[in-house]
Order: sequence, then structure tokens, then C-alpha cells
Amino acid sequence: MKYISTRGQVSPTGFIDAILMGLADDGGLLVPEQIPQLSSDTLKQWQRLSYQELALEIFSLYIGDEIPRADLKKLVDDSYATFRHEDVTPVRRVNNGLHVMELFHGPTFAFKDVALQFLGNLYSYVSKKNNSIIHILGATSGDTGASAIEGVRGKQGIRICILHPHQKVSKVQELQMTTVNDSNVLNLAVEGTFDDCQRIIKELFADVEFKHQYHLRAINSINIARILAQTVYYFYAYFQLANQGHTEKVNFSVPTGNFGDIFAGFLAQKMGLPINKLILATNENNILARFVNEGVYQPGEFKGTYSPSMDIQVASNFERYLFYLYGEDSGIIATLMEQFKTEGSITIPGDVLQRVQSTFSAYSVENETCLDTISEYYEKYDYLLDPHTACGVAAADKLMADGEITVALSTAHPAKFNEAIELRKIEQTYPKQIQALFNKPQFQRVVGGSNEEIKDQLVKFF
Repeated sequence: MKYISTRGQVSPTGFIDAILMGLADDGGLLVPEQIPQLSSDTLKQWQRLSYQELALEIFSLYIGDEIPRADLKKLVDDSYATFRHEDVTPVRRVNNGLHVMELFHGPTFAFKDVALQFLGNLYSYVSKKNNSIIHILGATSGDTGASAIEGVRGKQGIRICILHPHQKVSKVQELQMTTVNDSNVLNLAVEGTFDDCQRIIKELFADVEFKHQYHLRAINSINIARILAQTVYYFYAYFQLANQGHTEKVNFSVPTGNFGDIFAGFLAQKMGLPINKLILATNENNILARFVNEGVYQPGEFKGTYSPSMDIQVASNFERYLFYLYGEDSGIIATLMEQFKTEGSITIPGDVLQRVQSTFSAYSVENETCLDTISEYYEKYDYLLDPHTACGVAAADKLMADGEITVALSTAHPAKFNEAIELRKIEQTYPKQIQALFNKPQFQRVVGGSNEEIKDQLVKFF
């Protein structure tokens, strides 16, 4: 399998080179040259596989013989041995139409662990095999940072620097990152928003000379390995329901700000998974919902919400979707992204919007609706949602039709966002791993939001 850039100016490259490149050297995003097509017979054969066995089959399609199968199996097994549930991403029935896929059973209680435990082990494997230096640079709206740090802390040959928006993540998210004192970890708290952090990351990776000089590697979902790892649990959720006798197509409701998690579902659908509708749930930072409903991609006014991991205005994976929306025409994508850079918006014609709406539905969830949903599901079903999952559930309640089956992706354990939970007078017990964080010292540096200031910190650290 080879990987190409959405902007068409990078020669096709292998999987390992693709994950090391992260952001394509032409400023685009890497995608597989062809998307594997799965037959109904293959889907039936996969239906009884364990999560680890399924991950191995899907990764093999995208990696080929670059990593021997025995080595890949060990990477997969090691990555998911850290999860607290034997099914890795179990699906729980909440009511007649709604199931919740719990993606928070990894080390940091967030869905990012599913991809970043694997990517961390993959980077370590490549570093040892090639005797190469790996310096990871990432930005987080809260969960990516902790999951990435957990995936590589203490590993030889790897150093990691994570940027997060100062005082704009939950306290538990902050503690999970900043109580780590390993010598290969640097936390930078940036005075600004997540969009500022993400812009800095993309601009530093676009500085190809700096990127190569300091061996920068990506941990954010601009890295194609992140998307591939997240694709697995869409298949696994569908198979869990099929094993319970559900034979119809399934909706997936996905809380998203960066378009990575829901793009993984789009990729699964293009591979042949019988998905009925992808429901895109945003909070009041609703650039993606407005795009699906109106055909205009334009940042609005930033709003702090109870679901801070989705407080994002510019979605870094959106370009990958545009690439497929426009028939994999890299020339059009390069033009559109230049237009967005100069004009600040992209507007698509009506016929193209119809294609978007044939795949996606979207709903923007207001702050109070998010809290109402948490209260309602706790009282009715004795099920506690974190505020991001609550956005996904609220969108599902709004958009799914009678008789449909919908899986809402539960992206984090509610203990990570107690600030929102306690607003509705709900008391919860922290898992012991999270409770222990409050007694630990923190290690972080507060910095300004200029590229040069971040570069200066990186040069000193790397």
C-alpha cells in the first residue's frame, strides 16, 4: 500500500515513511492510494474475531509486508493489553434504539488511547528497527496529549512535546499530562485556544527544513495511522450488534471537533461496512455542522463549552474528506485550501452538498442541552455520560428515525469532566487512577502563542 497527498505534490510513499512524514511535505494530508474493498464474505468471516484479531486484519490491509505479520501481531497485542475491558471497545445497549460504544477503557480513560497506544508502540518499533530518532510534536484539546504521553513515556529513542491551551482543558486532562515527570516529556501550556496550538503544529510541520532538522513526527490525527486505528472500532461495533441478531444498517453518532473520529467511520463505510448514516455531533463551535447543513465551511466565534475537547473551529482532518468528496482530485483540493487560507471560507455548490448529506447528518448541541442530556440519561437509564458523549447522544436523539439502530461513540469517562457533571448535582466516584492525580506535582511551562517561542522551546528540548 502506498500513500499520497491530498494536494498531489508528494510522490507515493510506503506506510512507515507515511507515518514518519505525518503532515505531507506539500502541506496536505496523506491518504491511502487505494481504499481496500471488503466483500460480504470477508465481513462474515471477521464477525467472530476478537478486537485484536480484527485490528490485525485491518492494519494488514494498509501496511502490507512492510511490517512482518508476527511483528504486527505483537504490536497490536501489546497495544490493547493495556485496556481494562476484555472487549477493548464494548458496546452497551441503553434503550431500544441507542447503543453506546465505550471507547474509554484505555490507560487515560479516553478514546484517543485506542489509536495512540498503537502509534506509540509503532514509533518505538520503527525507532529500534531503523536506529532512528523520533521527536514527537503534538497539540491537544485535552485527550490526545495524555494518551500520546502515556503511549511513549520512558521509551528509548523517543521524545515528546505536547501543546495544550492554557486553562482551557479540564482539570483531570491537565493533570494527566502535567503530572508526568519523565525526562522525554515536555508539556507546553499555550496562552490561546486549541486552534492556536493546532495552527502552530501545522505551520511547524509545513516548515520542511525545520521538520527534518529536528526529526519531527506527528501524533495528532494528521497522522494517517491514527485514522486507521480508529477505523477498527466501527467494524467491531457493527459485528457486536450483528452477533446479537441485528442485521440492518447501523447509524453512528460521533461527537467531533477535528473530524478525525468521524472520518474513520467514513473510511470504514468506503471499505464496505454497511453504515446507514454518520451523525456528526458538535457543540456550539459548530463549523462542521454548518458545513453539513448549509455547505459553508467558515470559522465562527470561539465559544468555551462544557465539552472542551470539541472547542475547535478549524478541523484538521476536513481536508481528507474534501479529497474524496471531490473525486480524489488533488488540484481542486489545493485550490480550495488556498482559498480557505486567503479568504477564510469554503462554499460548495448544491449538487456537492447533496452528496455530503447522503452520508452525513449533523446537529449542533447547545451547552444546556448537553447538560440536560446528561441528567436525562442518568435519571432514566442510570447511565452517566461525559459531556462530549452527551453531545453525540443528543444528536442521535434528534436525528435518528424510529426503528433505526444507532451507536453513539462514548469518547471519554465522565470522571474526566466532573466540572460539567457536578453542575447537575450528580456525584460520581473517581477511578483510583484518576483520584491519585490530585496528589501529584505538576510539570509544565506556560508560553506565548508564537511559532518562534515554540521553536525556541523545541530546540532546547530536542
